Amino acid sequence: MEGPRYVDAAQISSLLSYAALIDHLRLAFKNADTISAPPRLHYTLPCSSSSSSSSSSSPSASPTLLLMPAWPSAPCSSSSSYLGVKLVTVFPHNASQNLPSVSASYLLSSALTGLPLAFLDGKELTLWRTACVSALASQYLSRSDARILLMVGAGALAPHLIKAHCAARPLIQTIFIWNRTHSRAQALAQALGDELMSSKCENLQDDSDAASSKIVSACTDLEAVTRNADIICCATLSEKPLVQGSWLKPGTHLDLVGSFAPNMRECDEDAIRQATVVMDTPEALQEAGELVGHVDVATGTLSELIRGEKQGRLHTDTSFTVFKSVGCALVDLAAAQLVYEKLQYGR
Repeated sequence: MEGPRYVDAAQISSLLSYAALIDHLRLAFKNADTISAPPRLHYTLPCSSSSSSSSSSSPSASPTLLLMPAWPSAPCSSSSSYLGVKLVTVFPHNASQNLPSVSASYLLSSALTGLPLAFLDGKELTLWRTACVSALASQYLSRSDARILLMVGAGALAPHLIKAHCAARPLIQTIFIWNRTHSRAQALAQALGDELMSSKCENLQDDSDAASSKIVSACTDLEAVTRNADIICCATLSEKPLVQGSWLKPGTHLDLVGSFAPNMRECDEDAIRQATVVMDTPEALQEAGELVGHVDVATGTLSELIRGEKQGRLHTDTSFTVFKSVGCALVDLAAAQLVYEKLQYGR
């Protein structure tokens, strides 16, 4: 019997396209009630002797284990049914040893037999699925004629978010990148500009002329660019609001990806209270600093939006919209399924 396949980051990137994953996740969210995906399990681990000597008393310095399982909510009769679990470890003190602080892997198994099918690089899978969930939400919440995208943050997720948003809104022509360390924004702008001008971006969109006409640049004045942006995407670890609601022009869509704890915020209360707010999962109300204590502002979930149970953009030209994602096991399972089936069956 053939054993489980290992799918590394390069294979995942070669098998996926933003457009295909966006469409696949649309179906997953539409049928979310067929999958059991409990809130992530969070465990604090004891510090090892080598790290405890240099650690502070802060709980955030402790190693952490996260588990995100998902499985069909009804008995399976098809070989194309899957269950899976993502395992994430966070060891903050690894940085002092030049080791990654965060590691992730995904185990995809058959929901019919329980046998393992594939081990996937969890970090790459997470980058792709997170970006495409944001882009999927944008198709329902941002203006269809959006042309200016602002990316706040220049980390590993930023290029995926930019390309996914461009796949969702092909009319985007101007892309600004802002980061606290300006040199990182400059480096990403240069790399992404070169990629969009090359033939490497076939998984972005079919119209190569449109891709090559996009202008990517780093910016230093966050307020000035925010006032002109149609879509603002934030992927930072900020604990203080970066985007102010008073800066937003009517019709702006705000995509918040970075915060995953109550003490983290990427925008202020004004930005939240004036908007239609949609979440990837109800757990965002307890996990995301922008939404904690503001249950009244949440309009609904992305699943409800896709199924037509909730409204998104109420007035095309003037409404403010916000999408807040904290990550959920449903999308990990859906993304892993798509990778596996493309690898196994070429579909």
